[in-house]
Amino acid sequence: MAALVRSLAEQASPEPATGRLRLPTERELVTSLEVSRGSLREQLSMLEMLGFLDRTQGRGSYLSTPDAGFIQLYFDLGVQLGHLSQEQFASARKMLEVSVAEAAARLATADDVDALRELVDEMVKASGDGDGERALEADLKFHHRLFLIVDNPVFNLVHDGLSHVLRSEVVERRRLAVEREPLTPGKTRVIDTVHYGIVEAIGERDGEGARIAMRRHFEVWSSLTHSP
Repeated sequence: MAALVRSLAEQASPEPATGRLRLPTERELVTSLEVSRGSLREQLSMLEMLGFLDRTQGRGSYLSTPDAGFIQLYFDLGVQLGHLSQEQFASARKMLEVSVAEAAARLATADDVDALRELVDEMVKASGDGDGERALEADLKFHHRLFLIVDNPVFNLVHDGLSHVLRSEVVERRRLAVEREPLTPGKTRVIDTVHYGIVEAIGERDGEGARIAMRRHFEVWSSLTHSP
């Protein structure tokens, strides 16, 4: 499949108006690739399903880059087939987010830091109000914001895949952490406030401090959600 994509890319030509890579006609591809029309159509259909090809009736076929749905599908299948485990995904997420926190400390603007702090404030307030769903969404947005700050397409793609496959686990971990850390009047939950350390390190442009704070974040969550 990779060889086919390379061959198609070599034969594609940029469309003047849009810059999109337009493929030759099926007849031309059959000749240049030396395959039958049936085989070509089957392979093109597979590429379209995976998101590598955009075919529009009357306009032609264009090469495209798959969105996160491609890696999400791969991860889902990897789990179902027993090739990938939730533990491996969780470990990969931790390593990735520690690195992203360090990079964010170099790249974040003052507005980014304010936005991160506001999301932690929202987490704390939502938890205090007993609104677990709102706290969860603020938590997820906080981590997503870190990736937006770094803005590395490779990291973004992997993050989207990991977030997809780990969402149910994250939901369950927050439920369990809340259950094991009852909230008394006037108090806050460490699972929420631990995010402030990340924000402060990023605001101070302290990359190593951000790494340490992110590792601390995962340690806190692990201490509250691991099996007794």
